[in-house]
Amino acid sequence: MTAPERQHPVELILARQLASYLAMPILLVDVEGNLLFYNEPAESLLGRRYEETGSIPLEEWSNLFSPTDEHGTPIAVEARPTSIALRKRCAAHRTVRIRGLDGVARSLEVTAFPLEGQGGRHLGAVSLFWEVDR
Repeated sequence: MTAPERQHPVELILARQLASYLAMPILLVDVEGNLLFYNEPAESLLGRRYEETGSIPLEEWSNLFSPTDEHGTPIAVEARPTSIALRKRCAAHRTVRIRGLDGVARSLEVTAFPLEGQGGRHLGAVSLFWEVDR
């Protein structure tokens, strides 16, 4: 489940470093939408340690968590906050239900925003999320 290895822009490396020190669950994707990293607080919500999954190509991780809306209707890839942040280069937010890799269903509030480097370089996106009771 490893995304193709290549040299990432320094901003993505620094974003990963910052995420690793924060208590908020954070997920980081590159400009192609490949999952690059999620931090320790995200591990308990996603149901598996990052060291066990590693980087995951978009085709694999986009449906890995079976995301649905509050009513159980699957959410199209293009309607998910991270996809919107990547494609439209704007922040997006919504409530999402997932089934973690541990098999546990969770309701999450997800906010995603694009990562833009100097000179307008589009680098990827960051998703912040937290569990909510529904």
